[in-house]
Amino acid sequence: MSGASAGLRPPDAAALRDAVARSLAEDRVLEDVTTQATVPPDQSGRGSLLVKRDGVLCGLDAAREVFRQLGGTIAIEARAADGDAVACGQVVATRAGPLSTLLSGERVALNFLQRLSGIATLTRAFVERAAEGGTARITDTRKTTPGLRALERYAVRAGGGHNHRDTLADLVLIKDNHLAAAAARGVALPELRREVRERAPHTHRIEVEAPDVETALLAIEAGADIVMLDNMTVAAMREAVEAAAGRAVLEASGGVNLESVRKIAATGVDLISVGALTHSAPALDISLEVEPA
Repeated sequence: MSGASAGLRPPDAAALRDAVARSLAEDRVLEDVTTQATVPPDQSGRGSLLVKRDGVLCGLDAAREVFRQLGGTIAIEARAADGDAVACGQVVATRAGPLSTLLSGERVALNFLQRLSGIATLTRAFVERAAEGGTARITDTRKTTPGLRALERYAVRAGGGHNHRDTLADLVLIKDNHLAAAAARGVALPELRREVRERAPHTHRIEVEAPDVETALLAIEAGADIVMLDNMTVAAMREAVEAAAGRAVLEASGGVNLESVRKIAATGVDLISVGALTHSAPALDISLEVEPA
């Protein structure tokens, strides 16, 4: 994204275009009967994107893509970049051009800005709270809005977080159901790990979900690269970290919130995955204040 802060890796350009195109089609923007009936095509206007709550900005180029696809000659001036902290009352961008285009594209543009900025804002809160306790990275999960994963994961990065596996093809993650399926055919974790190493690409790391310290150590002894400490108490996580002694990457997961994340980070885990970043982030309140010419 052209407006992104330095070092912020943008989402795939095609994913951005497709998400915007689907949203415009969903809203039937080209059939905006209200605007077509009330606004002459030659009337111009100016719009200001106004932030109404402190947060972290994200999604400016998604909003820009909305107006690009609508074909209007909208001139956009960005006054902030994705990843920037913004304050209530701040104008983060202005746009000028055909008033009908501004009005018809307003809701779709704001939907992207509010949703992505909300994710970036919540992520920043988790990152800052975790830093009070340790050096663990905050990561997202695959609990994303269908069709918007690339953009939502970008918003996590804009907030200072990191991305977990993007798809099922990116990492071998052996969870409780996989372990149960293996046990049903008489295969224990060490043998299952050997099977995985034979069948999966050699470039893929192996992560094992562990509900307790005993399983975590068994996974480490079996050669897991990453162990997910799933829904463990803080005391159990600390015990697992001490027993692991750096032999595997340890990820805390399950029920993490802003009240608990500092204590979890203080256990010494390497990663803390938080599904709430994408499935429960409240939208950041942003409005488009339009001035007709």
